[in-house]
Amino acid sequence: MIKKVYAKLKSKGIVRLLKEAYRRSRPQRLKFYPHCKLFFQSGSGLEIGGPSGIFGRGGIIPIYPDAARIDNCNFSGNTVWEGVIREGDTFLFEKEKAPGRQYVVEASNLQGIEDSSYDFVLSSHCIEHLANPLQGLAEWIRVLKQDGLFVLVVPHKDGTFDHRRPVTSLEHLIQDFDSQTNEGDLTHLEEILRLHDLSKDPGAGDFQFFQERSKRNIENRCLHQHVFDTRLAVEVVNYMGLQILAAELFHPYHIVIIAKKIGQDQAVNNGRFRGIDVAPCWQSPFPSDRLTYHEMA
Repeated sequence: MIKKVYAKLKSKGIVRLLKEAYRRSRPQRLKFYPHCKLFFQSGSGLEIGGPSGIFGRGGIIPIYPDAARIDNCNFSGNTVWEGVIREGDTFLFEKEKAPGRQYVVEASNLQGIEDSSYDFVLSSHCIEHLANPLQGLAEWIRVLKQDGLFVLVVPHKDGTFDHRRPVTSLEHLIQDFDSQTNEGDLTHLEEILRLHDLSKDPGAGDFQFFQERSKRNIENRCLHQHVFDTRLAVEVVNYMGLQILAAELFHPYHIVIIAKKIGQDQAVNNGRFRGIDVAPCWQSPFPSDRLTYHEMA
């Protein structure tokens, strides 16, 4: 035990260890959440992927215990993350509440779900798995009511196995959207195999296993097709015409954006989040964010 403690002290240093211990002792919470809690309590929502611990009772955004109802969609009846999934009223998001409806549909094609069906839409660590993220977002916005809330959680590259990869450009995502790129696309496979940090992805096994699994991505959807930093996450939400209400960042790798679907006759005003004219209103704990804005200044 003493040897383990000494090894950690040597590798991380006392300051870093104390910071990690502090974060574990004080659960992180979205500062903006009290401003929208009543909205979730009175509405019904749809989660893309999930269930997600980040929305649970002990999570950063504890929507599950507050929401009246949450439905869910997953791309397959059997996923790496959840195992067997059955359609119908089987989505258990909170043990004390009635289950929501489980859909088995593509995240980028929510067939069978009507326009403006939900008061809020949630997505945690899903959009990076999509070959065509803007198409996915277009569908999620389609099923969201006007003035409804959209909660997007995206992994920041600095804290994940993507840290060696370049951030995807908005222009590339627009091109994928215009080209109607489908989920069988493996454009980024060579880059992923070359730069993916397997030491930060123990579930991926050795390189040979990871390579074979990656080639079958249409079956398992494990690949991070695109790589995000905070700037890209904000620009994507802005491009889709949503009004950003909050953007908060959390160790080890969470980017959280709360946005609102506004009317077509309304103009978005996201300048303070995008860093237009002045530095963005959010402060980043991630080194590459700070470097990006330093280079832009």
